[in-house]
Amino acid sequence: MILQRIANRGIRLGTLFERAAAKHGANVLILDHDLDIAPELGRRATVAEIADLIDDFASRLWAAKVRPGQRVVVYKSDGFDITLLACAAARIGAVPVLLSPQLDGETVAELVRRTDEPFLITDQRKLETVLPPAVFELADRVLLTSGSHPGATELRTLAGTPRVAPVTMPPDHPTLITHTSGTTGTPKLAVHTGRTLQARYRPQATVVAPLIRRRETIAMHVSFVHSRLITALAISLFRGFPILVLADADPEHVADLFARLRPGILEAHPNSFKEWEELAQDPRRPLANVKLFSSTFDAIHPRTVQTMLNASRRRAPVFGQLYGQSEVGPAVVRAFSRRRGPDADGRCVGMPFPGFTDVRVVSRNGKEPSEADPGFIEVRSDGRIATYLGEQARYDKQVDDGWWRMGDVGYRTKWGCVHLLDREVDLIEGFGSTLAAEDTLFAKLDDLAEVVIIPGPDGRAVPVVCTKDDKPLDRAAWNAAAASLPPMAEPVQWRLADLPQTATTKIKRLELAGLLAADAQAA
Repeated sequence: MILQRIANRGIRLGTLFERAAAKHGANVLILDHDLDIAPELGRRATVAEIADLIDDFASRLWAAKVRPGQRVVVYKSDGFDITLLACAAARIGAVPVLLSPQLDGETVAELVRRTDEPFLITDQRKLETVLPPAVFELADRVLLTSGSHPGATELRTLAGTPRVAPVTMPPDHPTLITHTSGTTGTPKLAVHTGRTLQARYRPQATVVAPLIRRRETIAMHVSFVHSRLITALAISLFRGFPILVLADADPEHVADLFARLRPGILEAHPNSFKEWEELAQDPRRPLANVKLFSSTFDAIHPRTVQTMLNASRRRAPVFGQLYGQSEVGPAVVRAFSRRRGPDADGRCVGMPFPGFTDVRVVSRNGKEPSEADPGFIEVRSDGRIATYLGEQARYDKQVDDGWWRMGDVGYRTKWGCVHLLDREVDLIEGFGSTLAAEDTLFAKLDDLAEVVIIPGPDGRAVPVVCTKDDKPLDRAAWNAAAASLPPMAEPVQWRLADLPQTATTKIKRLELAGLLAADAQAA
């Protein structure tokens, strides 16, 4: 798309903080956790200090023999230093490969194998309790951020090595590799270039600029291994926004921080916002100063949107929803205000970014895509990844003359608004949109913490229900709320903590369906 291409020199991940420090060096970054690589830094640092830390660890990686073009897998205990290590690797021209701390050891070993003898950055705890011994054979060298282990090099022992100049790779060279959510099996490794990441940054920065005209503190709770964090950081750093980075989404913890720091912008996963609904009742009003709520990764329930907006005391707060995918970045945007009630159509995810992205819906069966007969949603964007590492044929299957198949079904209205109804793999023929049904249930049942409608072993729709504080489900209220929906099996109640989730807190619906089938077979 033309506006993504003009003078696109690439995002230059390795010098991101350094360039921001040149403009706003005294700007602060606040953490809710200590960094494993630099616990002495504490939980409050300037952007200039963070830039220096990245430079320091880039030199340590160079001393460990990491060189331009080599891959560096980062799989360690959760923390913002995952992102900082990615910047450090990119600073010397290496390609960081970020793996979620939630991945199991066998999956990590398989992804390390796919990266072809990379350097592996991890920690003692992951080596001793999660990773199989085979990683030492699969990796060129194992580096530790904390602790010690035979056969691994501790990065702390490389402190004080001479600093090295940044290495600028061509904008079309791989600059970051992340993994997909893994909701449909082993995650795929998505290869981003400097140019594709910059193409994602531009539409988001363009949308934010008129909404936020003055300096605001931004609070972020985004997976440290997701490309979304890179673009969100770039927008904040170059605007000089103070940044609060959260590793812990616990509502009580978050309320304490927000009540003290009063963020004006919140960036989080949809399920995090849903979990934070209780903050609206906190007498300290921790959400009172929020001007912009921002969420991507997945569609968000209207109840959650309105709860957030009504908790703000700003004159005209906005909830910005971005619909996209790891492979293409944000493609569609929609803004919610208080004028849209809790019964607003949550399946309407918005419009493409003019001049930046485009969307089309392709028929599944020769009929015009509609609400009753949704089609395949496809996106065109220069933010699209270059490939799946080691799986080019799989990547090529999803591209048609520049259009990327999203794996979702939906339709477009006569005004062009994109309506997302379901994932292709989650369709229950004859039921209609499971996501729309979930929206209806959320709007009518305040005690719901989560509801996921999946196909049962016999093909019927099965609602899996989680309640706040794990209270017993009010069956009379449930029956009343579900009366207007297509027929479903009896609800199955689970603890929210027991639902299988991705790194971005999406529910793994296929895995959950498999667990239900196994339970039914064992009964």
